[in-house]
Amino acid sequence: MALCGGVGAMALPSELIVHIFSFLSDRDKLRASAVCSRWRECLFYPALWTELKLRIGGGCNGSRSSSEETSRLEFLMRKFGSFVREIQVEVALAGGCLSPLNSDPSTTRMDHPPGPDSDPQLPERWRDAMATYLDQVLCVFISIRNNRNLQKLSLYGDTCILQQDGGYSSILHQIHQGDKKINEIQQLFMEVLSNSRQLRWLSCSFMLGLVTSCSLACLSNPSAETLQHLSVLDHQLGPLISPSELERLSNLHSLALDFSDLTSELCGLLASPHRTPLHRLSLLLNGAALECKPLEGIATEDDWKALVRVSANLRVYIMALEVDSSELLRVLKPSLPLERLHLDSCSTLVTDATLELVSQQYKKTLTQFLLLRDGPDFPDLSINRNEDPLVLLAWRCTQLAVLVIHGYTVWSHNLVAISRLRGSSLRVLTVSEESIDFDPDQCMEGNPVHTLVKEVSLGLGRVWHPCLDSSLVLSEPTQHFHHELHAFSMGM
Repeated sequence: MALCGGVGAMALPSELIVHIFSFLSDRDKLRASAVCSRWRECLFYPALWTELKLRIGGGCNGSRSSSEETSRLEFLMRKFGSFVREIQVEVALAGGCLSPLNSDPSTTRMDHPPGPDSDPQLPERWRDAMATYLDQVLCVFISIRNNRNLQKLSLYGDTCILQQDGGYSSILHQIHQGDKKINEIQQLFMEVLSNSRQLRWLSCSFMLGLVTSCSLACLSNPSAETLQHLSVLDHQLGPLISPSELERLSNLHSLALDFSDLTSELCGLLASPHRTPLHRLSLLLNGAALECKPLEGIATEDDWKALVRVSANLRVYIMALEVDSSELLRVLKPSLPLERLHLDSCSTLVTDATLELVSQQYKKTLTQFLLLRDGPDFPDLSINRNEDPLVLLAWRCTQLAVLVIHGYTVWSHNLVAISRLRGSSLRVLTVSEESIDFDPDQCMEGNPVHTLVKEVSLGLGRVWHPCLDSSLVLSEPTQHFHHELHAFSMGM
């Protein structure tokens, strides 16, 4: 509708302009701020920037260099860092860029740098990426160090590969002032925790050398009372939360840890009747880290029973990454209220005995099951069995809503059986095309692929197709875990 008398949009009151701009995405707000000084003034009104989502890193965004990206980050943090209430940062070490998180990230597995043992001299592009990582993380923490309004701080870095076997220490020596900067980042992080007054969500996943065993001790008493979600994940270090620190956090609703860190003592504290009942527990079991973080002293069956008695609504999400089946059978306790299970590997194999255990023990609670393997061969789990273990899992687990399979042979007739058993309640059935095989002894009229698509679609009550691109299934596992645990914890 045209304004009366030919008056332009510039004549609108600032309050109305701010309200209109509130419907724009962060990226569009920044673009609109370049139109004129009036718009710029309105667009940087604090009420428009209560939440900031960034993806930063050591690469380039289009034609922009890493120094230009750092300058843009410094501008954003200088404007909003002191008052923003929620900040989510993802640091992409390789080829990363500064961009809103709502843009689709790459779903392919990261091309990791060579490990320190295989190449003592880090390639130049990785040294540059690491230097940019340190500068940009410093920029973020310098800007929010005195922010007392901060309620949500979520950090993810794809640097976990560099932290195995203490590798990041040797890498930092190759970066100009690398050791000094990482120490400064650690101190700033502790300042942020100390100065916070109403922190409700704290998540730190695989940030290079950020969280230390002393970090959580710096959390202020007011934030210790208000904190409802805590996630601390790091492949290299020992336990990042001590029993005394967990005792302070008496109002936690959700928690995410390395599986090795959930000791019998911590589980006993979580089962205290004087705490707020725990609703969500996300656990990462990384087989590559078990040498330095063995499964000694972890929660026992009795510990899980005690925890479930106090937290009756507790649900657990587990990702097992490169974990041998013998270790899985050791940690999957009967009383563990497992809702989501993600088994991901390149070299290790999941056995039919493991699937049998899962389908028997968690038939009342399991809603999501991901079975992924990024290997050259596709083992058949149904060999020498009258019944396929995946079909049995679909039959027994009556709450199953998500099933994702890649890297194991799935026979077409078994896929049809799964679709018929669960029907429309199976909201997601993702099976890569290369995982599907057809039994030559089974008669299928016409094109077997078309027949399979038709039969599965009929079973599910909706149109279904196999996944043609395996990269859509094989996401970067630690990043997937970070995103899923957030969705899992938010969905209480």
